[in-house]
Amino acid sequence: MAQKRKERIIGISVCLIILAGFIGIAWYAGNPLVELAKDPKAFRLWLEEQGIFSRLYMAGIIFLQIVIAFIPGEIFEIGAGYAFGFWEGTFLCMLGSMAASGVVVWLVRRFGLRLVNVFFSTEKLQSVRFLQDRSKLTLWTFIAFFIPGTPKDIMTYMIGFTDMKISVFMLVSTIARIPSIITSTFSGHALGSEDYTLAVISFVFTILISAFGLWVYGAFVNQKHAEHKNIEILAEK
Repeated sequence: MAQKRKERIIGISVCLIILAGFIGIAWYAGNPLVELAKDPKAFRLWLEEQGIFSRLYMAGIIFLQIVIAFIPGEIFEIGAGYAFGFWEGTFLCMLGSMAASGVVVWLVRRFGLRLVNVFFSTEKLQSVRFLQDRSKLTLWTFIAFFIPGTPKDIMTYMIGFTDMKISVFMLVSTIARIPSIITSTFSGHALGSEDYTLAVISFVFTILISAFGLWVYGAFVNQKHAEHKNIEILAEK
């Protein structure tokens, strides 16, 4: 009993330390970067000033955005396309996303719900409980991450509660994120190339495809919730 209490105290303490660390990083790095990314020219200039570390910083920013789930990501993907062009910007975003996916799942499996509740309520987690379907977990994961506009950050944390291998999730989620990433990096590339007509078209397309993705995702989630309710009703009978 005393051992369990000790382990619980240690677990809570570690989560509080991680929370304090995340808040500190978000405050000192996240907010300034969000403000910086709102001005693409300033963002590119800041990256150029980092010299040989600029690409590492760009991938690190994407990594930070996914781990600290409440930092918006699309604006940094646009910034990556603006600063490094379409191909290199896309690669850096994918690299940061892959690393963050693995780290988040590891953290969740190490510290459990106490860590996840730092960013999401239990109710929010219930909204993606379709990922608990073990028989189709890889398929549902790919579909959910493939559709632009879906809440990928909460889904990344949710995967930590499944038995999917970290390496498999890193591969599946990274490949599935490609359409979402390229719509943003291409927009940034067009803006950086000063092709403003193409940039506007890209931004409008991104907004439309994201809105459509959200609609598809919402319909899918509602269908899954209805199926779960029907199963629960039948089980009660």
